[in-house]
Amino acid sequence: MDDGFVVPEGWTVFGEHGKKYSKTVTDPDTGRERKVRYGAKGYTIAPGTDKGDRYCSRSEGQRQDYGYDCSGKDKNTPLCLSRAKWKCSGKTSRKT
Repeated sequence: MDDGFVVPEGWTVFGEHGKKYSKTVTDPDTGRERKVRYGAKGYTIAPGTDKGDRYCSRSEGQRQDYGYDCSGKDKNTPLCLSRAKWKCSGKTSRKT
């Protein structure tokens, strides 16, 4: 008889969604909570650097393509939460 399922190397276990950060968001209308997972594991963020500026420029294009309003109703989407971590202001990344 088998003792149970063995997770193969490189696979993730249920609950480990491969993301670096998570934020619990409460819906003000219903009071229901959901967890938003965002950010790639293994990568480091560097706000206020050339690397940050490149990320912000790239994600600003995605933000415009999706039509997100990161200061309004879309602020808890993974894209907007990542932009906040990188301290993006338009196409540039701020140091503080």
